Amino acid sequence: MSVTLYGLAKCGTCIKARAWLDQHSIPHAFQDYRDIPVAPAVLKRWATALGGWEKLVNRASLTWRNLDESLKTPSGDAQWLDLIARYPALVRRPVAVFDDGTVTAGFSEKRFAQQLGLA
Repeated sequence: MSVTLYGLAKCGTCIKARAWLDQHSIPHAFQDYRDIPVAPAVLKRWATALGGWEKLVNRASLTWRNLDESLKTPSGDAQWLDLIARYPALVRRPVAVFDDGTVTAGFSEKRFAQQLGLA
């Protein structure tokens, strides 16, 4: 099985996840979504798979905390997509898309091991 990670190249959690995959000889690709933005339809699919925009967006991040209060209550997909387009660092990192279509956000050794059949 392989996995595609989406995140930011200099993000510590993304670096940790990639190192863990390398350590376990798991083939993977990485896409920095600042360099190559994720298509709106894909972001919506991820949000749906994760259980909503609140699960995809890291509302504990410095980026979120620094947003103007008027931006912190998006009402609907279009506003969430606009917010992420303007502030890509809001997406929880890394987003992992596994061969079977499973989507996860964030990194947990236990969750990755279970998803990849290593646990």
